[in-house]
Amino acid sequence: MKPTDLVVTPLGLRFMGRVFPCSIGHAGIVPAKAKREGDRATPAGVHRLVGMLYRPDRLTRPADWALPIGPSDLWSDDPLDTEYNLMVRAPHRFSHEPLRRADPMYDLVIITDWNWPHAEPGRGSAIFIHQWRRPGAPTAGCVALSRRDLHWIAPRITYQTRLVVRL
Repeated sequence: MKPTDLVVTPLGLRFMGRVFPCSIGHAGIVPAKAKREGDRATPAGVHRLVGMLYRPDRLTRPADWALPIGPSDLWSDDPLDTEYNLMVRAPHRFSHEPLRRADPMYDLVIITDWNWPHAEPGRGSAIFIHQWRRPGAPTAGCVALSRRDLHWIAPRITYQTRLVVRL
């Protein structure tokens, strides 16, 4: 592991010599082979960071490679959808999650390569790094941080940064 990796530990998320409090999935960490859509678990493994999204109406661009989230942007979470585990646009007839939310949870989203780009139906979608609801509140499988910590980390991510989650 490198100092530029984001490493989930029992004490928090380690990055660049610091440890940040974080939340993981309600069901804890599961082996990658056991991960399923809707299981509320965070998959173990080494995950590449493949994208960053942000709400331009709420914050400035956090990194030069970040893309804005628009009102029609969604994430498909339906295993029957040919665009499963991909960003899609409204209207979308399959089950999906809106990326532009009323709450601030997805104001800044870092996308991992979990089950991407060629998703295996049912293995789980959208393992993001995003803002938590509140300290200690579990996620649906993502890794979540305070707004302040997420905004500190985002511009320091490099092309080589990975999310490392161990059992």
